Amino acid sequence: MASSLLVYFLLLSIPLLLFLLNRSRRRGYGKVAASKLPPGPRRLPIIGNLYQFGSLPHHTLHQLSLKYGPLMYLQLGSVPALVISSSEVVREVIKDHDLVLSSRPALYAAKKLTYGLVDMAFAPYGEHWKQARKVCVSELLSAKRVQSFRATREEEVAMLIASIKRLSSSSPSPVPINLSEMLLSLSNNITCRAAFGERFGSRKYEEGGSRIFHILEETQRLLGGFCTADFFPWLEWIHRLTGLRARLERNFKDLDEFYDQVIEEHLKTIEWSRPGDEDLVHVLLRLQRDPSHGSINRSINHIKGLLTDIFIAATDTISAILVWTMVELMRNQNEMNKVQEEVQKVFGNKGKVDERDLQHLEYLKLVIKEAFRLHPPAPFLGPRETGEMCKIRGYEIPPKTRVFINARAIGTDPNIWTNPTEFCPERFLSGDIDFRGQDFDLTPFGVGRRICPGINFAIVFVELVLANLLYHFDWKLPFGMREEDLDLDEKFGLTVHKKNPLYLLAQPKDI
Repeated sequence: MASSLLVYFLLLSIPLLLFLLNRSRRRGYGKVAASKLPPGPRRLPIIGNLYQFGSLPHHTLHQLSLKYGPLMYLQLGSVPALVISSSEVVREVIKDHDLVLSSRPALYAAKKLTYGLVDMAFAPYGEHWKQARKVCVSELLSAKRVQSFRATREEEVAMLIASIKRLSSSSPSPVPINLSEMLLSLSNNITCRAAFGERFGSRKYEEGGSRIFHILEETQRLLGGFCTADFFPWLEWIHRLTGLRARLERNFKDLDEFYDQVIEEHLKTIEWSRPGDEDLVHVLLRLQRDPSHGSINRSINHIKGLLTDIFIAATDTISAILVWTMVELMRNQNEMNKVQEEVQKVFGNKGKVDERDLQHLEYLKLVIKEAFRLHPPAPFLGPRETGEMCKIRGYEIPPKTRVFINARAIGTDPNIWTNPTEFCPERFLSGDIDFRGQDFDLTPFGVGRRICPGINFAIVFVELVLANLLYHFDWKLPFGMREEDLDLDEKFGLTVHKKNPLYLLAQPKDI
């Protein structure tokens, strides 16, 4: 009955919605004529092109761009949008309009879960964002800080290897291991220890790791899910009826209580923390007392907002690329054999992987680049928003236009890559292409002012984990599966994960 009344009410609201949509378009376009906008598919009334998104929008928008071009205009509800699907256009945009395109849209869930956009990842461009990024680059994610977590990484990876060995020998017959679950748990634990010095399962936080793990899972779902208000701002009230508002409030309360507990514990020990041994919460609390770091540190909420960024960005994206890399290696045994031979050659009978020797794993680095090319964890690199009217390739782009850079489309562009859908690490042998923002053909960490500051943290993490998995085990597919049977099905969200968990058989090596 309640659902019928809701449908009836929405039908009665259509004339009002049409009026509001028309008014919103006039305000959004200003004086931009349709003929001056980039090409794009035909729009439906009210919803515009939202119906064309599909469950995997990075793929559907890529297909549309093949018809309408690398600079494509869409209408997403009442929001004008631009999709960029070629490295040439990205290069032009970053060169000429990076500042104009450096802001973020104020998304409904992000506003709540980042304490009013006082973080860095979701914050609009401005003085706060500059200060937040400065803190991340120079303090939280600097090369020196990343190096300080080396022992943490090595300890956690050693525990992962021990767990896999224990599981693989727990039965007379081979036992498939849920590698997706184990790698996500590893990412959570390393990030958790770096952030506040304790594992998720620590006794200090009495409800243990499972509770905060589920809280952060829900945070990721909310930040990456579809939200009506993000495309129809005047329909924000509808989330009270759908239950989304209640979910947000509940998740925010749980997250906030956890952060309060963490910060309270750190305030008790901050006087004894040493700069070289600080976790990230200690660093942020220390900076809060330093007036030279500006407004970023005036409120505990700033610290909480940045912690949300760290957890979401580090745990989700790193676990995703680790799984995708293992999937591709399992589907391509020649490449698997090559990278395992290299790892064995570098570490031999040492019995363990030393992080200091990762620099010698040249083929592994190529494998990781190729995995990022085919499976960028965030294929749209985080939506941007134009701060003012600008011209791109002669087209007039209205202010408040949402901009999506399709890294997946660029990574599989046949004009750039030979056999673009094949897994071929050797394509990077020339060493001319890197993913640190200077080569627009490969942009898994973003480009321009909005490039992810956590590259160093992510890369050493990924290299260390993969080197250990390949050094300690031979990997086989379970249940009589063949290479071609291993699926590449995706699940879209804030990060694109493998839809189905990766189960593998691990055979410990005699080293």
